Amino acid sequence: MKKAQSVSVVPIPVARALRKLGHDIRDARRRRRIQVAILSERASIGRMTLNRIEKGDPRVSLGAYATVLFALGMADRLADIADPRHDSVGLELEEEHLPERIRLSRRQKPGKPGSTGAE
Repeated sequence: MKKAQSVSVVPIPVARALRKLGHDIRDARRRRRIQVAILSERASIGRMTLNRIEKGDPRVSLGAYATVLFALGMADRLADIADPRHDSVGLELEEEHLPERIRLSRRQKPGKPGSTGAE
């Protein structure tokens, strides 16, 4: 009896982004003149896993991608991936739900004009 292989189906834009990330990682490794064996040792992963990362394989864990980026000295940019400042859709949606008018409660209303409030 054959085992059914679980094929990871990812949307085409995601596959393209991972492929680009993998190629960028490969290029960064080459620019630094680091051998595959050395980078995989520094990242505590196997050479085959690094090979799959450099091809943009979606089945490799995000942790493995992040560890390789860390080993290359590029992990600081990971924290900004989903930063709210770069989330234009989320910011627009949030803006739609802002109140049009803000009213002060009776306790917060300013005093009568001309009075200093220190009587």
